[in-house]
Amino acid sequence: MTTFLAAAAGESNPVLNMSVFALFVAITLLIVYRVGHRKRSTSDYYAASGSFTGAQNGVALSGDFLSAASFLGIAGAIAIYGYDGFLYSIGFLVAWLVDLLLIAELLRNTGRFTMGDVLSFRMRQRPVRAAAATSTLIISFFYMLAQMAGAGGLVALLLNVHGKAGQAIVIAVVGLVMVLYVLVGGMKGTTWVQMIKASILILSVVLMTVFLLGKFGFNFSSLLSTAADRSPLGDQLLQPGGQYGATNTSKLDFISLSVALILGAAALPHILMRFYTVPNAREARRSVVWATSSMFVFYLSTLVIGFGAAALVGPERILAAPGGENSAAPLLALEIGGTVLLGIVSAVAFATILAVVAGLTITASASFAHDVYANVIKHGDTDPAKEIKVARITAVVVGAVSIAGGILAAGQNVAFLVALAFAVAASANLSTLLYSLFWKRFNTAGTLWGIYSGLISSIVLVACSPVVSGAPDAIFPNLDFAWFPLKNPGLVSIPISFLCGFLGAILSRNRASRRKHAEMEVRSLTGIGR
Repeated sequence: MTTFLAAAAGESNPVLNMSVFALFVAITLLIVYRVGHRKRSTSDYYAASGSFTGAQNGVALSGDFLSAASFLGIAGAIAIYGYDGFLYSIGFLVAWLVDLLLIAELLRNTGRFTMGDVLSFRMRQRPVRAAAATSTLIISFFYMLAQMAGAGGLVALLLNVHGKAGQAIVIAVVGLVMVLYVLVGGMKGTTWVQMIKASILILSVVLMTVFLLGKFGFNFSSLLSTAADRSPLGDQLLQPGGQYGATNTSKLDFISLSVALILGAAALPHILMRFYTVPNAREARRSVVWATSSMFVFYLSTLVIGFGAAALVGPERILAAPGGENSAAPLLALEIGGTVLLGIVSAVAFATILAVVAGLTITASASFAHDVYANVIKHGDTDPAKEIKVARITAVVVGAVSIAGGILAAGQNVAFLVALAFAVAASANLSTLLYSLFWKRFNTAGTLWGIYSGLISSIVLVACSPVVSGAPDAIFPNLDFAWFPLKNPGLVSIPISFLCGFLGAILSRNRASRRKHAEMEVRSLTGIGR
């Protein structure tokens, strides 16, 4: 084991890896500056003035969505748990049907820059916008934890860094570069980074898949057989139950995970904000179709990469490497393509992390500046230049907080951490979005009850779950206050949000405005008046 790790560290070329990554950063920063430095208005900074086509935005959407969880976490989960690991891919992909059928077009027609625009359209502005901003900031933080943890694990493998201090420095550097993207380019620059990153990422995984299948004579059955032979699970690697089938609790955890993955994508603020970067509802629908097609190719490739890592690298070596499960894809790249392929894959993984965190940062900063500062504090009477300045300051603060959180979360499987973000998003946002768009009796009280009940219940359940304490792989393994048995809270917190939103609307004495609902219905279906 030690020999392998030493070989991996010795064969990898840190200078090459960092050079490829630095080249990517330099090129994308130049592009970001060129396309984003002339922004004049809040529309430019937040939504790129709706200037992207459906195809462009679809590729950018896939870039926003295909995070470190997809590239590092899912490959590792498949390599270790086999069939059960692939369930992440299925959940992430199916989730886009909810976006396509229920959210994309209506959201694009109703709002301007943020989710708060939609939720507050026919409600009392100040409390609803404050709640929407709170939800956006918390969800963005959870999602950033996964990206930062992935960055730390990846560099730990490349540079053979085992100490927390070394990973902390790397996470800090990633956070600083991410903030720079947002400050320089705004939404337009960030979108171009997403498009470049998504194209490179999908091309890389497809090439890895072809190289890998070539080693097995393009016989996928032979690859699966070899993976099963090398895995401690044996043939169970190819069947359900490797991770979630042992106990009734683990089965419930799987159901909770599935619900969170499928419903969460339609409520992620940084995904929802992308629908404002296209000029009309038709392009918003095309965005989802393009994103789904791109991700179908990607997730199909991760199936081969995950089982390939189990076959050629082996689960024991993956778990023993710095970064644990998240090291499966880089170790496989080293195995099949040597130092050069490892450098390329590592640079792509870094680019993935940077681009996704940049998208999260601009969403969080836009929500605070537009919803809280401009509409809650200034009552809608603010100077656009001042609002953009507040957004930039918020981006720096968000970056600092995400760096601190990423250092604490280092070592966790990034796909699992993203699943937690999905659960919080679905709990806090989905019920209120659907009620606002489709239920004419829904009112301000229902909105606040739905958002805050979902946020509070999901966060409390996560805090009191084996994710945080009471387990060897918990964030605080030496403590134990885990009274909630499930690792993902979605099965409980999502219904709580829907129920509380319903009860809040029914029990409140304040009746919803029929005129505002009629206006919202016409606008959401036709785009007239936007």
